[in-house]
Amino acid sequence: MRPAQFLRDYWQKRPLLVRQAFPSFDPPLQPEDLAGLACGDGVLARLVTHDEKRDHWQVHNGPLGEDDFARTGNANWTLLVQDVDKWDADVARLLQPFNFLPSWRVDDIMVSYAEDGGGVGAHVDQYDVFLIQGLGQRHWAISTDPAAPRDFRPDVELKQLVHFTPTHEWLLEPGDLLYLPPGVPHDGIAVGARCMTLSVGMRAPSAAELTGDLADYLAERLPDDRRYADPDLVPATRSGEIDRATLRRLRQTLPFAAAFDDAMLLDWFGRFITRYRNAQVVAAPVRPLSPAALTARLVPGAMLLRHPWTRLAWSRSGHACTLYASGEAYPAPAPLAQALCAQSSLVLSNRPDATGIELLRALINAGHLSLRRPRR
Repeated sequence: MRPAQFLRDYWQKRPLLVRQAFPSFDPPLQPEDLAGLACGDGVLARLVTHDEKRDHWQVHNGPLGEDDFARTGNANWTLLVQDVDKWDADVARLLQPFNFLPSWRVDDIMVSYAEDGGGVGAHVDQYDVFLIQGLGQRHWAISTDPAAPRDFRPDVELKQLVHFTPTHEWLLEPGDLLYLPPGVPHDGIAVGARCMTLSVGMRAPSAAELTGDLADYLAERLPDDRRYADPDLVPATRSGEIDRATLRRLRQTLPFAAAFDDAMLLDWFGRFITRYRNAQVVAAPVRPLSPAALTARLVPGAMLLRHPWTRLAWSRSGHACTLYASGEAYPAPAPLAQALCAQSSLVLSNRPDATGIELLRALINAGHLSLRRPRR
């Protein structure tokens, strides 16, 4: 299926099951690696256990320890680890098949590992998700009934649905992919041992989140006397660009935004959408590069590596181009901005102009990029 057909017929409209979307799928990490990652500081991890007899659910938040796993047994538990693409380059490469979507739309890859019967219960996500079966089998049940109830259980931390009646059910094998648009009730349960699923989730800010951040932005800039869905998305032709169609959707999401010009709305949204929700801060290098030192090192073949926690987007306003990196804005040449958004590692073929050199210096000195010498 062509990306344009998928976006037209399925994106934010209806689910899609693709058998063997990844033929002969070889998972980029093993369950033991995931468990080790869940034990690390700064990693968003949850261990969910289910007592079937009492229908009692328990959630242990990371960092986890060996004792947590020792009590799980061989059934009815699952491990969820967020942002695995930020910690593992092999996992991050799974994002490449989804590059027909704007790069700033992608949130993270969550990896879940479960033993027989493990899951998190029936629930509803408010964002698009691509579920890739990595190991073992998982039974998925979904409901496409628009009148399906959305009430949550008051006794469970996981926002599980009180009532769930599936309309479709499938057993997914390694390499199968299930796309779910926002608002579709679903439930995934491991069938047998060693079940692993990789979830490519999209970032879909709520109207409340957009409004709150825009209000803070405006409050800092307006004088005292002045007190996102995209079902029409088409394949991205310029990676990372916040285009005019995005502005139109923002105005539809935020009716009061009609009072503000395009430049202000673009500047706010570029800062907002690249600010990472997990508050992980990129560390600046101990010794910043001077303009002369950077110019000397920017030779053909030099490689620029993007920090895993850095989110990038760019936009045009008139003849000016701006690159946004983790909430900050930088003047940028459009071709360089697009290349930095499109590739996590960029090999320079030519030395950038003065604006490009200053952009790279700012990003390197902020820790967003690192510079590697060309290989001999």
